[in-house]
Amino acid sequence: MTAVAILGTGAYVPDRIVSNDEVGAAAGVDDAWITRKTAIRERRWAAPDQATSDLATEAARKALASAGITAKQLSLIVVATSTPDRPQPPTAAYVQRNLGADGAAAFDVNAVCSGSVYALATAEAMVARTGGYALVVGADVYSRILDPTDRRSVILFGDGGGAMVVGPASRGTGIRSVKLHTFGELSDLIQVPAGGSRLPYTPQNHDAGLHYFAMDGRGVRRFVEEYLPQLVKDFLYEAGVVPSDVRHFVPHQANGVLLDKATEQLGLPHATVHQTLTRLGNTGAASIPVTLDAAAREGSLRHGDLVLMAGFGGGMAAALALVEW
Repeated sequence: MTAVAILGTGAYVPDRIVSNDEVGAAAGVDDAWITRKTAIRERRWAAPDQATSDLATEAARKALASAGITAKQLSLIVVATSTPDRPQPPTAAYVQRNLGADGAAAFDVNAVCSGSVYALATAEAMVARTGGYALVVGADVYSRILDPTDRRSVILFGDGGGAMVVGPASRGTGIRSVKLHTFGELSDLIQVPAGGSRLPYTPQNHDAGLHYFAMDGRGVRRFVEEYLPQLVKDFLYEAGVVPSDVRHFVPHQANGVLLDKATEQLGLPHATVHQTLTRLGNTGAASIPVTLDAAAREGSLRHGDLVLMAGFGGGMAAALALVEW
């Protein structure tokens, strides 16, 4: 089996900056309230003519340039999203077409905000077996499915795309371990009720607001605080890594206040916790690759550093990856 590494990263966020005052107006909250509750100060929302595949494509182009390969060299494209361009075909097919990656198989995965790590685990396993290069993209346009009056959700989300190119490791480093979890008994904590086969889209369901993203904020907070620390500790133990060896922690950018509390419980004394949520909000499946790209481009990640990625979100799902940079 071939050792697999992350060879390049890329990110793209839309031009439109949405302030806390703007997003909070219809929800009845202001900048001070949003900042206190979330540590988010602004986010980016897609233009009317931008879809998830557009954000994914731009992030992918930057990741390919970072990795020094062309789209023609890709054998696989995996797009993680819960806001696809359309119910079908897969958004990855549009990304393949946009890039001209004619030789790449392309498909989507949906593990909501954990999706990019699920996609990374899928690509890593396939590249380890077959070789070649894979493109992993996390992209979401949540602004299209938010209830503007729901202060629990509308204040949190931004739109964006993040990408990673993975391929054979050439420096003796690479993806050390991945672990995926799903807690289906908690699947009602985060959902978009209408639009699928269980509850199809109808004018009546639209009028009832069932096409909007819905979240049990307290339930999600309990999940993160009660599950994530132990999952991380068990993951590191199984990987043969002591917490003090981790140099970088790249979590899903859900909520800054929540992340601070959870990170305190992880016991990673030498890790830099990377965050982009203050200026970008929660970008769904894009948040981990967007944040990883920011860390890489600012020069924080050094050869041999251990990087821990942790995703969590609807499902409820959690996904962990340990990478030696």
